[in-house]
Amino acid sequence: MSPLPSQPRIALLASPTDDAQAALAMLAGQLGQHAPAEADVIVALGGDGFMLQTLHRHGDTHKPVYGMKLGSVGFLMNSWRAEEPASNSGQALLARIASAEPAVLRPLEMRVNTESGASVASLAYNEVSLLRQTRQAAHVAIELNGKPRLEELICDGVMVATPAGSTAYNYSAGGPILPLGSSVVALTPIAAFRPRRWRGALLKSSTEVRFRVLDPYKRPVSATADSHEVRDVVDVTIREAKDHTVTLLFDPEHNLEERILSEQFIV
Repeated sequence: MSPLPSQPRIALLASPTDDAQAALAMLAGQLGQHAPAEADVIVALGGDGFMLQTLHRHGDTHKPVYGMKLGSVGFLMNSWRAEEPASNSGQALLARIASAEPAVLRPLEMRVNTESGASVASLAYNEVSLLRQTRQAAHVAIELNGKPRLEELICDGVMVATPAGSTAYNYSAGGPILPLGSSVVALTPIAAFRPRRWRGALLKSSTEVRFRVLDPYKRPVSATADSHEVRDVVDVTIREAKDHTVTLLFDPEHNLEERILSEQFIV
């Protein structure tokens, strides 16, 4: 990431919630407003869901993103410091951005083939997940780098999660928390019925994972990259995106690497 100018141009984006919109109005009044493509830094006001929306919509601008938690979940966000005087919030934000530490994330690239013959591609910063669409369990075969590894997984679903996403859906499904920068992804089953003892795997981030749905007509399956869902899939290929990264900015005292580490000691 290039050094930021002393007076960076800020693009302020906010979720629709009342608190986020109020913060947007206050900060825009003090700092002005720039379009994301013209800004030096994008500031996202909301929760993790809004942060993911921001990355998907504006990741191609290659601008660093500083998030502030004004939503229900904020693992990817910095705290909103309500105790700061409202009249000084803009300058305080600039000071925090100037001292922030960068975390470079490389998303997963999902490519899906559907029953209709369509091919759909999408990026995922947290995880790519497959889920059954009906009451019947999904039957999925797993290949790694073109080599069959599991002939049939009977389950509610299965996912591949990045380190940044490993504390989210992956962790709830019983997957491991991954250190940031570990160059590892988690392959985690969701409510596996057979084989019962299979708990997933840790893979090099360069591994190409392919899921084949074994009975897509009788047991339909959907695939989701973060919040982008594709239904009635036949097979899904997942690999680390080679030419796409985003940079998140975090306050030094509570950066993303520290958050991921701390999550492993919560009891």
